[in-house]
Amino acid sequence: MLLYEKEISIPVVAGHKDLLSYLSSAVLEKISPNEIPIRFAVTQSNGRGYKCELGVLRDPDSSVTMEKDAIFKFKKRRYESFNKFNAVLLVPTGIGAEIGGHSGDAGPVSRLLASACDNLITHPNVVNASDINELPENGLYVEGSIITRLLMGNIGLQKVPSNRLMLVMDKHQDPLFHDAVVNSVSAARAAFGLECPKVVMVEDNVLMKALFSSSGRAVGIIERFEHLCEVLEKYKSDYDALALSTKINVPLNYHEDYFKDAEMVNPWGGVEAMLTHTISSLFNIPSAHSPMMTSREVLELQLGIVDPRKAAEVVSETYLHCILKGLHRSPRIITEEQLSNQQEGALTASDISCMVIPCGCIGLPTLAALEQGIPVIAVKENKNQMKNKLEDLPFAPGKLLLVNNYLEAVGVMNALRAGVSLETVRRPIPQTKVERISPKEEISSFVKEEEKQDSVSK
Repeated sequence: MLLYEKEISIPVVAGHKDLLSYLSSAVLEKISPNEIPIRFAVTQSNGRGYKCELGVLRDPDSSVTMEKDAIFKFKKRRYESFNKFNAVLLVPTGIGAEIGGHSGDAGPVSRLLASACDNLITHPNVVNASDINELPENGLYVEGSIITRLLMGNIGLQKVPSNRLMLVMDKHQDPLFHDAVVNSVSAARAAFGLECPKVVMVEDNVLMKALFSSSGRAVGIIERFEHLCEVLEKYKSDYDALALSTKINVPLNYHEDYFKDAEMVNPWGGVEAMLTHTISSLFNIPSAHSPMMTSREVLELQLGIVDPRKAAEVVSETYLHCILKGLHRSPRIITEEQLSNQQEGALTASDISCMVIPCGCIGLPTLAALEQGIPVIAVKENKNQMKNKLEDLPFAPGKLLLVNNYLEAVGVMNALRAGVSLETVRRPIPQTKVERISPKEEISSFVKEEEKQDSVSK
């Protein structure tokens, strides 16, 4: 089985009406019978059309039961719950975001936004910083495809006190790196009580190669994915969440160029997201990936003092502790069948109060929020590779809220939570509008209503 990204151009639809349904149909028409969509993003949109990038699984074997349109399935929420204020924070992986595009450098943002809500649902890219993971106490560490399915109305999430982790690692030609991975797991067990009953070394390694798309997004190719699936199936009763430590092939110069070039997009994140999206979609489990060091030559690079956003990576040997801590209490997936049985305590799309994203990002979470009527707070300061104007989408009044930075975003969240109209806390305050109805219109309306009632009574 092979995982890779392909680029698709789709003609514009008038007014961007019913965009989720339109894009879903267009994508399914353009892929071959042996491809299943896994990950989707609109990288550029204008008056002519949409440039899209699609992660696909090709040549799935008979064990794969995922339907071809699975990632596009949408279920409208029936109501919005006001019991708690729950927010989603997304910084899509591989788009070169100024904040959150490197090594857990959106962690402070997650802590700030968590102070304004009951639960903050976020994904590994936001808080993973090699040996550091400062997920807030009310934060839920949720793999990106699972957040998408939650917003699309297809699953729920259930908090857990802990998960049993299985860690799968590549067989490396240098035993130093095996030992480092095992020591990382042992440290997590001893230091914060991680339960990890199974560590598996795979000799038939999955082959992962990092690439860049024409839009500048980090993407990649994954070969021999079926070998990993066999391991996950074999031990499926032994774990609740999956941690992966495998090698990612990049040109040797990337290991140095990335830390010297402030503008270079993190090349590893895109292919990692493709892998975990597929695993979580096929096996309904939380999953996260950390790159295994490729060689001692890379380990011993003299990089000096680097950009603070990237510093967490140059002080780690395994990049592993962040995902062990995150997966330890990652919520479990509650399927649609379980939801129909009224699973107690499950958090669903009806419980989502708002979503915070970098400006310009259009993917399935944004399209789901548009359809669900979930307020979207878009942060202009978090610049990235995506070239879209969210203002062009047909959001209902008050559902798209553009802010300059995350400090403003948390203010908007507090206003939403308090039920305070945003225009009332700024000056000048708009005049109260009065709509006048002429006496003739009032009489006409009254007569018509009387005639209607008479007709019904007869």
